[in-house]
Amino acid sequence: MPKTRINISLDQDLADFVKIFAMENRTSVAEMVTQYILALKRRTENKSAEHIFADPAFQEAMERAQDKLKSGTAKWHSYAEVFPD
Repeated sequence: MPKTRINISLDQDLADFVKIFAMENRTSVAEMVTQYILALKRRTENKSAEHIFADPAFQEAMERAQDKLKSGTAKWHSYAEVFPD
């Protein structure tokens, strides 16, 4: 999906905090804002994470992933393989 730019203004102390928080958590400010807005959108559409986590298909997928990790059969990919340019 194409992205668009939105400019926001924050108090300097809040801007400093969010930049440091993003850096410490190896993410970007844009990704933090995106995740917050997606959570808000899901909540307003009654598609909260609790509903996703409760879905039997999600539970099954998580169990399969855990089994692969525990058994050592998980296949690891580089970032470039998963997210090509």
